[in-house]
Amino acid sequence: MEPKQWYMEYKIHKNRPGLLGDIASLLGMLEVNILTINGVEDRTRGMLLQTDDEEKIELLGKMLRKVENITINTLRPPRLTDILAVRHGRYIERDSDDRKTFRFTRDELGLLVDFLGELFKRDGNQTIGLRGMPRVGKTESIIAGSVCSNKRWAFVSSTLLRQTVRSQLSEEEMNPNNVFIIDGIVSTIRSNEKHYSLLQEIMAMPSTKVIEHPDIFVRESQFDYDVFDCIVELRNTPDEEISYENFTTAGLSDDF
Repeated sequence: MEPKQWYMEYKIHKNRPGLLGDIASLLGMLEVNILTINGVEDRTRGMLLQTDDEEKIELLGKMLRKVENITINTLRPPRLTDILAVRHGRYIERDSDDRKTFRFTRDELGLLVDFLGELFKRDGNQTIGLRGMPRVGKTESIIAGSVCSNKRWAFVSSTLLRQTVRSQLSEEEMNPNNVFIIDGIVSTIRSNEKHYSLLQEIMAMPSTKVIEHPDIFVRESQFDYDVFDCIVELRNTPDEEISYENFTTAGLSDDF
């Protein structure tokens, strides 16, 4: 049987000396390997484990649930959010109503880049929306995430340096393994017919697309929110409102 990874998280009620050593010894006796360990949030510890015997994980869970100093919160195959929580020592905030929306602030850019990088490593078709106000670091995070995933990126539309509206891409740029960066405002409001034809072709490709300003993109195109596999929100501060109320179809700022 191939070795599989598991994520274990437990809450510490009494952090007595030797507690971690006792748990590590138990894992060692069961021949369950600890790949990564870190504190996650307040008095919570997370571990990435590996074993080729699922029965050992079941047994581990039953034994640790009898330990009075801790409470097992999670014992499951790891999700992306679990892996990043162990790496960075903190959980990614998710919208309580829309679980496919993930929230970051500017001081969490390292976590965001890592998150995007892991998403970009996935093969096949996926579309990611990225909300945020001007100059918060949206495009830069996408590029950094592409570098982390060892993938090339291609601008379909952008305002990073100057307004970019592409009518065609080279054969090399059209590689489905690339990350396609689309500005939802530029592509739907400031574009021409040739650009929109290119946009539709790219949206149909089995590749990764990242669309900045997804709400404007949905409002001004034939696409709906179902096209997005997840939506990322990036704010300067946790309470910053992402709003387009002051921007009209006729006079959108170049800051966007």
